[in-house]
Amino acid sequence: MTAVKKVLVVGGGFSGMAAAIRMRRHGIEVDLVEIDPQWCPMGAGITLGGASLRALQTLGVYEAVAEQGHVVSGVEICLPTGQKVADLPTPIPVGSTVEGGGGIMRPTLARILADATRQAGVSVRLGCSWSAISQDSEGVAVLFDDGSHGRYDLVVGADGVHSKLRSQFFPEVKPPEYIGQGVWRAVLPRPDAIVRPRMWLGQHIKVGVNPVSSTHMYMFITEDRPTKEHIDPATWPQVFAGLMRGFPDPLITALIPHALTPEAAIDYRPLANLLVPAPWNRGRLVLIGDTVAATTPHLASGAGIGIESGIVLADELAAASALQPALDAFHARRWDRCRLVIQNSERLCRIEIEGGDKQEHAQIMRDSLAALAQPI
Repeated sequence: MTAVKKVLVVGGGFSGMAAAIRMRRHGIEVDLVEIDPQWCPMGAGITLGGASLRALQTLGVYEAVAEQGHVVSGVEICLPTGQKVADLPTPIPVGSTVEGGGGIMRPTLARILADATRQAGVSVRLGCSWSAISQDSEGVAVLFDDGSHGRYDLVVGADGVHSKLRSQFFPEVKPPEYIGQGVWRAVLPRPDAIVRPRMWLGQHIKVGVNPVSSTHMYMFITEDRPTKEHIDPATWPQVFAGLMRGFPDPLITALIPHALTPEAAIDYRPLANLLVPAPWNRGRLVLIGDTVAATTPHLASGAGIGIESGIVLADELAAASALQPALDAFHARRWDRCRLVIQNSERLCRIEIEGGDKQEHAQIMRDSLAALAQPI
């Protein structure tokens, strides 16, 4: 007997879809509402660590990710000139047969998971969200913005870093804080030499690439910016190309003309993080993913910890006969792991901003990847 019979998931991002898929496979009835009528996330590529690939294997979509993206183990570390200084191993996660890492276009991963969500039997409503939520000891009453009503045993909030649910039910939580770095992303043709992720470490700036298909890769550049400022999108290609010119490796300079084309789809985002103290529930409402644990990309684990949280929540709901013990077990399994990713990512960011000890940076990377390879 499961702790719940019927659940509402608010938000059709990665964590919400993971929770919905896994709950359906445990026999729990699931409604999912997604405010975007197209259910079409924007974005360039996304890096997936081994632990994230293991979670996707648990959901039954690893083969599709490997086919439509690119999976491989190891990360190459280089100087701005292109000289390789290290090969960072990416351990195979315990209990899996996946590679140690990979990359895929974010919309492609979203489409794979959306197809799996519908195939699992989740009732999906697009262009819809909630207007009012009230709960009692027996359940949760939800009024939707199309005027319809529903009643559930549990509401799972997965509506992102700017969560409306968090704002209403966790009013004491401050919004995510800018961390002093911004990240640029672009989609570029993949040279034959790029077969796995590669990073070039400069002073206060880092360039990285990751294959996302047989023909393309995405490039990211993290750049120190002391204050959160608006950068005119019309200038993004020129700014991005200017940052690339600071790295004399011929492989990077050869890509500059591609970065100046519309096909590169340059994107810039200031970086912020958020870690809400546990517990992440208010009665029969529980938040997962970026709503409570949003990280910078330094460990390439933001999407992964959200997907893991969806899986663990579903498993604990299926294993318990009452809701609160299930939620307690969920928090016990997720808090330290999410905290590790967010705090270690922030430390990596600080080392980069301050020009700190590169040995400490490398050790944090190794230790974090080893910890994430352990069972969830």
